[in-house]
This record gives sequence, C-alpha cells and structure tokens, in this order.
Amino acid sequence: MSARADSVRRYFFAVTAQQYSRALTWTLIAPLLVLLLAAFVWPIVKFLSLSVLDPSPTLAHFAEIFDRTFYWTILLRTFRTGLIVTVMALLLGYPVAYLMANVRGLWAAAIAAIVILPLWISILVRTFVWFIFLGRTGLINKAAMGLGIVDQPMRLINTEVAVWLAMTQILLPVMILPIYASLRAIPPELGKAAEGLGASKAGVFRHVILPLSLPGVAAGAVLVFIMSLGFFITPMLIGGPRSMMIATLITEQATKFLDWPEAAALSTILMVITLAIVIVFNRALRLDRVMGSGA
Repeated sequence: MSARADSVRRYFFAVTAQQYSRALTWTLIAPLLVLLLAAFVWPIVKFLSLSVLDPSPTLAHFAEIFDRTFYWTILLRTFRTGLIVTVMALLLGYPVAYLMANVRGLWAAAIAAIVILPLWISILVRTFVWFIFLGRTGLINKAAMGLGIVDQPMRLINTEVAVWLAMTQILLPVMILPIYASLRAIPPELGKAAEGLGASKAGVFRHVILPLSLPGVAAGAVLVFIMSLGFFITPMLIGGPRSMMIATLITEQATKFLDWPEAAALSTILMVITLAIVIVFNRALRLDRVMGSGA
C-alpha cells in the first residue's frame, strides 16, 4: 500500500481497534450533534431570545420582574423548596444507600427493587397517591381522628409541607443511586484495616466511609436540587396556588396569559441563578472530580 493510500485510510477509517481517525470520529458523532442542536439547543435559544427581542431589543420584561415582589416571592419559595427537598432526600437516602451497599443476596435485590421500581411509575400517578395519605378523608386524617388527636380533618393538601414530602419521595431514588455507587466503590479492606488499627464501627464510618462517599453525596445533592427547581406537576396538584413554584408560574405566563416574553424572562433568570449555584457547588465541592470519580 502506498504512503498516500495509507494516509487516506488513517484519515477516514480507524487507526487501530482502540483509536479512531478524526474524520471517522466526527462522522460518528455528527448525527447526535445535529439532533442535539436541532431538538435542544436551538429551541432553548429561540425561546430565551423572546425575553430580549419583542420584537426589537428590550429589557422591559426583566425590569418588570425585578419591580414586582410577587415574582421574587415565588422564586425564593422555589429555591427554598429545592434546598429542603435536597436535605430531606439526603437524610432519608443515605441510610438506604448504605444498607444497599452492605447487604447481599435476596435482601440486596429486594431493596434495589424498592428503590428502582418507582422510577418506572409516572410522576403523575405517584403524586396522586399522596392524596390517599394527605386528603381530608386520607389515611393520616382517619388515623388522627380515630385516635382522638383531632376532631376535624386537618388541611394537609395544598400546603408546602405536602409538596416537600411528595417531591422528596419522588426524587429519593435520584439521591440513593449515586450514593450507592460511591459506597460500592469503596474497597472493604479499608474498613477492616481501620478496625485492625483500633477504630470503632462509628469511627470507621466517620473517618473512612463517609469521606469517601462524599462524591456520591455531592452528585446526588446537585441532581436532586436542580431537578426540584423545575418540578411542575407535583407542586401544582399537591401545593395549590399558595405553594406555586417558578415552573408553574412560567407555564401560566406562556399558556394562560400568552405572555411568552415574560415566561422567557423568568426562565432566563431561573437558568442564570441555577448555573451560578452549580458553579459555586463546583468551586466548593470540586464537582469536576466528583462526576469523574465513578459516582
């Protein structure tokens, strides 16, 4: 084979079984890039551009948002809900992930099924299930009235607490799975070595297991927090108007009032604040290493 033919082959085809040429690499990823640009990047850019092009360049929609405390109240409620849901999911999810990582056989399969199977059920269905527990004739009210704790049904639906509980239950697997992966990646010999050096069970967990599982904790916390900011169905059904979050407000602006530029401005502010929080997380927790640690 001539040197020119070999050069052409190396440019268009695989150099080795493990290394692809530049042209072949771009050929393989081109369909995905086109799909990403056409179905994701372009619609987002087009939508967000409505906030500053109406049709001429303007910042009036942002000025209106900054002038009205109503918008900031909902925005602060959204981030407060995201923070509370993240903390609750972490407190409930870490013990479950730790148990999953330390049991074997049938118990491990059963716990994994309990964690993963809810992901196969629609969020709408899982949200409506909470009406069975929190409704005026739900299980909690029936139990409280049966025990004589209250005389009349409590108002549990259409409260922020109900939104926190429902969102935590829905997002719990998202917190458990990264922590479980991080715990499973810890060599068991480290704990045995610490015990051999005189550490107690609590000491092994505090000084060995917990620090090494922090990458999974950070990954799960960021995922839950970001996903909770965009929740729509659960806050709308469980929380009602008094617990409105930013996703519901954006939807109402776009579909009910047909104010697309205002909805785009709200979306832009939410995106910028979210990106700023992620950057702070990245600087504080070094998430670039977290995401590449196998968690």
